[in-house]
Amino acid sequence: MAKVCDITGKRPRVGNNVSHANNKTKRRFYPNLHKKTFYVPEEDAWITLKVSTKALKTINKNGISAVLKKAQDSGMIVIK
Repeated sequence: MAKVCDITGKRPRVGNNVSHANNKTKRRFYPNLHKKTFYVPEEDAWITLKVSTKALKTINKNGISAVLKKAQDSGMIVIK
């Protein structure tokens, strides 16, 4: 199961843990993802998406239909 947001495409980033002695070891910064179920009234269907908290704020602001259309136009998701 990939740690990728279905709407924004956010993925894990790579960085360093830096100790007090300035030793650096690799680490990963994961996006804050949540599995959510949304109701799409145009299709009269429920869909489950793995979305970041930023995408949730965008869905609350613009609505699920507008966000899905924009994500489909950008190629992030494929709607049949």
